[in-house]
Amino acid sequence: MNITDEALKECLGTVLPHLNERQRRLCAGAVVEMIGHGGRTKVAALTGMSRATVIKGAEEIVAGAEVTDRIREEGAGDKPAVEKQPGLWEAIEKLVSPTTRGHPMLPLLWTLKSTYELSREVKAQGFVASAELVRRLLAQNGYSLQAPSKQAEGATNPDRNGQFRYLGGLVDAFLGSGDPVVSVDTKKKELLGNKSNGGTEYQPKRDPVRTDVHDFPDPLLGKAIPYGVYDVTNNEGWVSVGDTADTSEFAVAAIGKWWDTLGKHRFPNATRLLITADCGGSNGYRVRAWKWHLARLAEDGCRVDLSDDYPGRAHHRGRL
Repeated sequence: MNITDEALKECLGTVLPHLNERQRRLCAGAVVEMIGHGGRTKVAALTGMSRATVIKGAEEIVAGAEVTDRIREEGAGDKPAVEKQPGLWEAIEKLVSPTTRGHPMLPLLWTLKSTYELSREVKAQGFVASAELVRRLLAQNGYSLQAPSKQAEGATNPDRNGQFRYLGGLVDAFLGSGDPVVSVDTKKKELLGNKSNGGTEYQPKRDPVRTDVHDFPDPLLGKAIPYGVYDVTNNEGWVSVGDTADTSEFAVAAIGKWWDTLGKHRFPNATRLLITADCGGSNGYRVRAWKWHLARLAEDGCRVDLSDDYPGRAHHRGRL
């Protein structure tokens, strides 16, 4: 059977891109043996492979190449960069590790986090390292991209433990007498309208949900403002959603709505209510409107005790 050069070139051009380095070499060698005289030159010309590679493949075929997952012979290939450049990893580690990076007053050493910046810095020290090599070395040595974690609390108020003990005792006293205890807070505000949101969902291919390009508040719809009321005794949550602003009036109205809908039925014999809040925004301990509207709520038939559950804040209690 005669095979034209064009057909052979098309066949090899279709198959070779799907093979690894060793497989391409052996495939070329097998074709050389099939063609016979002049096959080495012809295969090299048709595939674009070097003549030396084609000859090596033919020799491996003649010698009886074994089936293996290895692409190269053991010991072949380039050496790792850290072996060719002693001290490369140590230079990178000094730039990213807070405990070994050198003099803390050098701002460059404390701010280099990008792999491109790290690459430029180690190159300035005489090493050869691309941004991709830096990324691989970091991954191999246990480093990863991480977001900041809010854990450092700063200075601790000397009365911090005493405050928590006092608040804990107050909550226990209310719960022991059967009176309600709630924790209140404003939750994350959400834009209303055709806005983008995090996450994904299944849709027909290339047919995503179309949303507004810009996430500006809609002048007509505004924002959704969830205000949560957590009933400690019953382990239940209540959320009122406003669409105007996070005001003290809205916050107290949400508490009143919870009381009228659930609270007075859950605690029919209650004579007082303990409210714990984080002292920020609409329920701040310095916000007069917050206290004024709580007083109006108390006048409606509920004694309200207001407790700021953030350490260092004053505790307010009494008949409002």
